[in-house]
Amino acid sequence: MMRSLWTAASGMVSQQQNVDTISNNLANVNTSGYKKERLEFKSLLYETIKRADLDPVNQTGRPVNLQIGHGVRPIATSKVFTTGNFQNTELPLDFAIEGKGFFVVQHGNNGAAFTRDGSFKISLNEDGSMGLVTSDGYAVLNVEGEAITLPQGYTMERLVVEQNGLLAYTNLQNELEDLGMQMDIVQFSNVQGLESIGNNLLKQTVASGAPIQESAGEVTETSSLRQGVLEMSNVQVAEEMVNLIVAQRAYELNSKAIQTSDDMLQLANNLKR
Repeated sequence: MMRSLWTAASGMVSQQQNVDTISNNLANVNTSGYKKERLEFKSLLYETIKRADLDPVNQTGRPVNLQIGHGVRPIATSKVFTTGNFQNTELPLDFAIEGKGFFVVQHGNNGAAFTRDGSFKISLNEDGSMGLVTSDGYAVLNVEGEAITLPQGYTMERLVVEQNGLLAYTNLQNELEDLGMQMDIVQFSNVQGLESIGNNLLKQTVASGAPIQESAGEVTETSSLRQGVLEMSNVQVAEEMVNLIVAQRAYELNSKAIQTSDDMLQLANNLKR
């Protein structure tokens, strides 16, 4: 069997996954805080037909190897954590992070999760207090690891969040009251090690390292919170369309290579007739 059949087949499988990744980027072009993904490839095993063999005395022999590759395979999906465009919403519960930080939310019984999506909502608790939650109902956490809540009689519309995450409240006399809470913003040593778990959430892994609280002063550059603003997706539609066309053409060329290999095999088999 010709090597080109399996080599081209690996190219078709890889390009199909590349199209899947690009499609996911385009599908999330309007998702707040979404970070585009890029599929990375790695060449497969090489078969050495003839090795380089140079005689240093007589200066004779082969100066280069003769090797045949066996295709490609996807090796990783990396996220591009560049900051997306900011959109003014003028809604008091919309927040955007200007910097490398992430919001921290309580992901059910699975511990903390992290997100760049700051489109938060209000959740009414049984005791009449109000909690700050994500669109899926996950509680937003403060630096103490507790859910951010306001006592009964307060309204989230009067909540004021400073650039460093400190929470205040505008009373009826239009005076700011310090709530004694600070929204938790964290960074990671290796953001590429974070694992996507859906719902615009990420979780830490061994590769990402533990979250580093910006409030602890252990980061070189702190982030800045902006209230009434949302960070949009960093997906560039024109760029993704170009990548989609390139992936499609690569898929077609690999399928053409399979067809060409099949024609050559058929021609070789017909030589006996």
